[in-house]
Amino acid sequence: MATPHISAEPGDFAPGVLMPGDPKRAERMAGLVLDGARVVSDVRGIVGFTGTYNGDGDLHGRPLSIMASGMGMPSIAIYATELFKFYGVERICRVGTAGGISMGVNLGDVIIGVGAHTTSSMNELRIPGTHFAAVADFGMAARAWAHAGGDPHVVAGCIISSDHFYFSVPGQLDAMVAHGVLGVEMEAASLFGVAAEYGKAALTVLTVSDHLRKPEQVMSSIERETLFRRALDLAIPAVLG
Repeated sequence: MATPHISAEPGDFAPGVLMPGDPKRAERMAGLVLDGARVVSDVRGIVGFTGTYNGDGDLHGRPLSIMASGMGMPSIAIYATELFKFYGVERICRVGTAGGISMGVNLGDVIIGVGAHTTSSMNELRIPGTHFAAVADFGMAARAWAHAGGDPHVVAGCIISSDHFYFSVPGQLDAMVAHGVLGVEMEAASLFGVAAEYGKAALTVLTVSDHLRKPEQVMSSIERETLFRRALDLAIPAVLG
């Protein structure tokens, strides 16, 4: 039952999928939290794994999949659509990185993105004559927040999903600050739109890897690939339900 972008067979994916952008990060996550991890897809180097969760507690032994999304909203829309539509996936949690915007977040903090403004046009035509609200699934967000247990390094709120990594409109950053935007990334708004289209659930949990207003705060490429454990520990209970 391979799709154009996923080579898995029916039943290869668990109902819950963790979705980092980077294939190397997906592989590292699988090595950390999955028992019996097996590769279920590797089309174009976008690798997917399925196994069982190796953590303690009631979630131990539950089926769990981890698959990369690539970079940007068009890419995550492709994979999320095929997972929801053809593979029976019910919940996807993007586990990625973000640039900090709010002065209330710092390098290494985790943002639970409950809503995503966007510079993209990808959701504009979903509901004719209406500005689509790209929001996370409440149940997933609530589970992630509860699991954080009051950790001062975890915040929840709105982010912005941008089509541009480098380009910015004059005055845009100041306006985002004034409207309480916590951070910027490149995928969540599209993921939330696809989930709404198929009646599924989605969330994004992001590690702050740099800060637009604190230029001295920046992770290396290796740190971005490896320093995701706090976010991962919140995403797992969110996606396993």
